[in-house]
Amino acid sequence: MISESGDKLSTIYDIAEKTGLSASTVARALSGRGYCSDKAKKKIFAAAKELDYFPHEAAKTLKNNITNKIMLCIPDIMNPYYFAMIKEVTDTLEYYNYNMLLAYTMHSSKKELEILNSLKGHYVDGLIFGSFDYNPTLINAIKDTGLPTVITSFYKSSEYQEFYDCVYVNQSLAAWVATRHCVEKGHTRIAFIGGDPKEQNTKERFGGYCKALEESGIPIDNSLVINADFTREIALHKFQQYISKGGKCTAVMACNDLMAIGCMNACSNLGLKVPEDISIVSLDNTEYCICTNPQLTSVDMMQGKVGVEAVKLVMDRILSKREYRKDVVFSPQIIIRESVKNQVPGD
Repeated sequence: MISESGDKLSTIYDIAEKTGLSASTVARALSGRGYCSDKAKKKIFAAAKELDYFPHEAAKTLKNNITNKIMLCIPDIMNPYYFAMIKEVTDTLEYYNYNMLLAYTMHSSKKELEILNSLKGHYVDGLIFGSFDYNPTLINAIKDTGLPTVITSFYKSSEYQEFYDCVYVNQSLAAWVATRHCVEKGHTRIAFIGGDPKEQNTKERFGGYCKALEESGIPIDNSLVINADFTREIALHKFQQYISKGGKCTAVMACNDLMAIGCMNACSNLGLKVPEDISIVSLDNTEYCICTNPQLTSVDMMQGKVGVEAVKLVMDRILSKREYRKDVVFSPQIIIRESVKNQVPGD
C-alpha cells in the first residue's frame, strides 16, 4: 500500500520480518486480542513505531482518502454563541453518516494557522471554520489545506474565493437593528461594547452601530466606544470603570450576550438598575438571555441555521465535487424582552 506522499506503508508482515515473530503474533499484539507475551509486545510495538506502522483503519483511510469526519473550528469554546451551532453541525452530519471533530483556536491567529497547517495531511474530509477575523493570511492557509471549506462570516478574496463557501448573518445589519431599537426608544447616548477594533467582527458591527446613529442624526461619540474582547469579565471591568469615572450613557449596544451580561453585572455592582437606569441590548440571542433579570433583548444571529447550512455546503463540495463558491446569508431578527425601556427626554 502507498501513502499520499508516495511512500510504501508498513504492514504487519514488515513488523514480523523485523522482529522475527510470526504475523499472527504481531496481529494479536497490535489488536490486543489473544495471548502475546509482554516481551513480544514490547518488541512488536518498538518495531511498529520505527516502521511508522498505521493500523488497518488508518491505512484504509489513507488509501481511499475518506475519513467520514468534518472539523468544526471555533475561536471561543466558552462562548454560548457556538453551542447551537455545534449541536446543529453534529445533528446534520449524522444524516450524511459523518462525525464532527471540534477544534478550539483560543481566539488566536497563531493557533488558527497551526490547526490549518496540521490539516494538510487530510485527517478530515472537510472544514467548517469560525473566526473573529478573516484576513488574507488566514484565507490563504484555508486554501492550502486543499479541503472543502465553509467559513461562518462573509469574506471576499479576489484570489482565493472559489476555494471556500460563506454562511453567515449580516453582522452590520444586526448591529444596526440593535442600535436602531434603542434609538426608537428615545435613546441618544448609546454605548458600543465590542471586541478588538482591528478584527472583522468588531469592524462590521461598529459599522452598523454608526450607520444607525448617523441615519438618526446622532453624532458618533468615541467616548462611548468600549473594547471588551467579547468576554463577560472584561466587559464587566471596562463598563464599571467607564461609569465609575463619570461616563454617561442611557443605553448599551453590546456585540454579544456575554458582554451584555458583563454590563448587567457592572450595573448591579454600582447600584444601577436595568433598564430603569441603563437599557441594554445585545447580539446573539443565546439561552443566556432568558436567564438574566430582566431578560435580555437580543438580536438572533441564527447560529443553528448557520451550522445546518454550513454542513450542507461542505457536503455538497465533497459529494458533488462542486468547485465554485456559494454564499448563504441570513437576516438577523431582534427578540424583544425586558432590558430596554423608553427614554423620556431630559432623563
